[in-house]
Amino acid sequence: MNPILWNHNRSTVPQGSRFDRRAILQCGAFRRAPGVAFRGWRRTTFLAFLLGSVAALGVAQISLLAQETGPIRIATSPLPQGHGLAAEHPNDQGLKTHPDVIFADDFETGPLEGRWDDTRNPGGAVLRWAGTDAFPGLGRRCLRVEAHLDRDTGGGLTQWFESAPRIFIRFYTRFVPPCDYIHHFVTLRANRGLRGADKWSGFGGAGSKPAGDERFSTAIEPWGNWGRWPAPGKWHFYSYWHAMRPAPDGKYWGNHFDVPEAPLIPPGQWICVEFMLQHNRPGQPDGEQAFWIDGRLQGHWTGINWRTSEKLQANALTLEAYVTDRWARQPTNMVEFDNVVIARRYIGPATTSRTAAVPAAE
Repeated sequence: MNPILWNHNRSTVPQGSRFDRRAILQCGAFRRAPGVAFRGWRRTTFLAFLLGSVAALGVAQISLLAQETGPIRIATSPLPQGHGLAAEHPNDQGLKTHPDVIFADDFETGPLEGRWDDTRNPGGAVLRWAGTDAFPGLGRRCLRVEAHLDRDTGGGLTQWFESAPRIFIRFYTRFVPPCDYIHHFVTLRANRGLRGADKWSGFGGAGSKPAGDERFSTAIEPWGNWGRWPAPGKWHFYSYWHAMRPAPDGKYWGNHFDVPEAPLIPPGQWICVEFMLQHNRPGQPDGEQAFWIDGRLQGHWTGINWRTSEKLQANALTLEAYVTDRWARQPTNMVEFDNVVIARRYIGPATTSRTAAVPAAE
């Protein structure tokens, strides 16, 4: 069964769209009154029409099946695991200079202000520096997001960037005990552009279905399964796109891409999280997404029709801990981030010594 939370109905192709005897008889051109033969048809004309009908019906059936099947989690993935680009740069030193790296921040130097394009830090009391406890591969300093239920919903950072056909996002995170359930986490958004109003087309719209030339997004998030799993839960994708399925209430909330066999997220431990999004050809269901935990591939989905316009590109990354009292009960909730990288190739976990990386052809 496809582990996508929304109801994944594989309905049949509508009657008459399959090429069988009944379909042929339902075509108006083949109907005749009793006693009237096909005398007006030459054999070659009939065969040409028949072959054309077969082709048209076949294409229609394939198209309908592609639309109705939707995203599929594949059992055997060609994507790499283990070491990646980061293996060429111990402790991520110099990784940002790699030609396949678009953006990188290890939070080791400089102030909070001005390092990313947009900062959400209510009252200046949500974002702060913290220590990494000398975790292998990381530096001394990390970013802490501290959410307070009595006065804010947390905060975070957003960076816009020049997109690519395939985007990889890698970061380290730690849920500081007793951190509760997180409402929203790390999100990759597609916008119409990088300037003016176009750079914001991918933001907002909760509960509504996006237009195919307006926005799409996918978020890697800890999910508590409605409180059934202890906080912070298990990793999954939470995605919006123009071909998504509605919720039972008729609204369009993010569709879940789940890995039922995944282990629970361990509080208090540094975790390497990486995810990938591949753009589809506009209007075609050939987009993809996947995610890795500590270098191990957890899930890879294909058949996603992310967009209908080439102009729409995944070009904004938001790193945040958004916490609300809907599920969280702890008055203060802290999440830490470090070694964020955006790249065109698989990145992999940070290493302490130089190791052979995954070849460029993936």
